Amino acid sequence: MDSPGKIPGNLATTAMAVMPHTDVDRALETALSLDVPFWPQLPNYSYYEDMYVQAAEHFPGIVLDVEKRTLRFSMDKFIAELEEAMAAMEDPAYLDISPRYSVVYHRFLEMDLSRHMAIRGQLEGPVSFGFNILDQDQRPILFDDTVRPFMFDFMAARINIQLKRLKALNPNAFMFVDEPGLQFIFSALSGYDSNKARADMDRFFAAIDRPRGIHLCGNPDWDFLLNLDLDVLSMDIYSNAEVFASYAPAVQRFLDRGGIIVWGIVPTAMEEFEQNDTSRLIGRLEQVWDILAARGVDKERMITRGMLSPATCCLINPDKEKTVEKAFAAIRRMAEILRQKHL
Repeated sequence: MDSPGKIPGNLATTAMAVMPHTDVDRALETALSLDVPFWPQLPNYSYYEDMYVQAAEHFPGIVLDVEKRTLRFSMDKFIAELEEAMAAMEDPAYLDISPRYSVVYHRFLEMDLSRHMAIRGQLEGPVSFGFNILDQDQRPILFDDTVRPFMFDFMAARINIQLKRLKALNPNAFMFVDEPGLQFIFSALSGYDSNKARADMDRFFAAIDRPRGIHLCGNPDWDFLLNLDLDVLSMDIYSNAEVFASYAPAVQRFLDRGGIIVWGIVPTAMEEFEQNDTSRLIGRLEQVWDILAARGVDKERMITRGMLSPATCCLINPDKEKTVEKAFAAIRRMAEILRQKHL
């Protein structure tokens, strides 16, 4: 692994981008309250702000119905539009997210973000996109050998364009590839197994500029994930602590290569959040660190090459954005306490 650049460690705070807010200003203010801010994705504000819809912009074959909030795929439309899309693969205006598809992103780009230690962007990854988008036969487009190679190339080009724009605002910008779908490639689904996924993901990350990483809230094969050529891995340690702690050798190799782990520890679902206080969550995270350390992982490196975040996104709380904002405040308090204790 090459140097991950200046992705901060030392328990700097960030979060995943999907937020329940309908007020753009309030969402941005919340994101900017963390050490490493990002541009929020607000599907409750507009269907265009949905992470899959944003990733689908200009993708050939897409059939979008904003009023019905549906996103589908037509192979006939793909064939008709593919030549135009391939010709535009070097066009930043074509590849980047347009103002129609994210008001929030373009508000973020207008800000002075130079004072932050780093900033972050994101785009839905090809595996998750390919699982989620169904063709005219209700089959995930990930399984189509014609569509899949172009999809990986297209998403890589879009990620690079966004990263370039963000680096112009802050040289320490980096990208999350959001890949919740990676946990499903290890099931019995036919048509796309982990060997194909390995080859595709290796080629995909080789085409993406650094710094680059994956965010997911699920429980994939952690050996598979930790051995990809990533600079940063963002994950839900609150839900996956016991499983992740059993992969100590892979964790140590990832850290030895210079990787950063974003420890997602504060739940954002209202009921879970109310069942935990800061002290309890700190104890839960430190227990994971202690288990990994007992299994041979360098504890100091876990901390100095670590960041903190909420555990997951949450769009369904009855109190809308309030618990999510409390989770952001909690992660800031946790970071302060843990830094004083461990750094």
